[in-house]
Amino acid sequence: MEGETIFEVIIIGGSFAGLSAALSLGRSLRTVLVIDDNNPCNSNTPFSHNFITNDGSRPESIRRKAREQVLRYPSVYFFDGLATGITQNSGLFRVVTKKKKTFTAKKILFATGVKDTVPITPGFEECWGISILHCPYCHGFEVKDKTMGVLGNGDMGFELAKMISHWTKSLTLFTNGTSTLTPNEVQKLNNHNIIVIENEVESIEHEKGFIKKLHLKDTDPIQLDVLFTQLPFKQHCDIPEQLGCELTEKCFIKVDRCMETSIPGIYAAGDCLTLFRSVANAVAQGNKAGAMINKQLIEESFD
Repeated sequence: MEGETIFEVIIIGGSFAGLSAALSLGRSLRTVLVIDDNNPCNSNTPFSHNFITNDGSRPESIRRKAREQVLRYPSVYFFDGLATGITQNSGLFRVVTKKKKTFTAKKILFATGVKDTVPITPGFEECWGISILHCPYCHGFEVKDKTMGVLGNGDMGFELAKMISHWTKSLTLFTNGTSTLTPNEVQKLNNHNIIVIENEVESIEHEKGFIKKLHLKDTDPIQLDVLFTQLPFKQHCDIPEQLGCELTEKCFIKVDRCMETSIPGIYAAGDCLTLFRSVANAVAQGNKAGAMINKQLIEESFD
């Protein structure tokens, strides 16, 4: 696959968006290479929901089945490894991997996702994706009516608490320090029986990733079943930024309506673009990106 071979498209990232794009491109008879290091952000999540026909399936099971289906198309290849750099010359992109293998393509698609910055709070990492969750649409039904908490402050904490309140009548907002909510926000939360606690979270007591208690500074532990939060993140792959791809104010890769970045020939899809992180959305974006890349290749062949 290396050497003189020039792929029409190299997809960096082989999870939901990348596999969806590979399927679209394989069905379009395009020669495609998917480079993936098997390090998805939801590796700790036991079940995936809100994805029709796969509701309740394990993320790894969905990925494995998707890869098997994509490999049925003879023009799609996989390379298990980590892309470490890209150079551009004479209209072609040269991808270098950690294993020192190099590959060349006409188009690049980044489907590399983001990496959550997990706090060092004891117990947090073990619970992340199991009982500490980010998306009520992905997990809310399974934990409905349980004793829930939201970890957040300011507008983010207020908005997330409002959203989560739909799934439970027992909700507490933990600001993890002095509250930055406005008096009006506090009043609205209190009117819906949502308690605001400002004590710092010191540790999370759990059993195999399932929360039992939140241990707080200067107060007794609080029993809890589920905690929702939105973690800060960074791009899982820094190659787009190194190349000069424009980012949004929230540090997502910026693309146009055709899924192309600010650098012609480089596209992006999936969680690296949006706060709306779900399997269904990643699959949809990957499908669209594949179609848009195929269309561009057709247009160029008629120039």
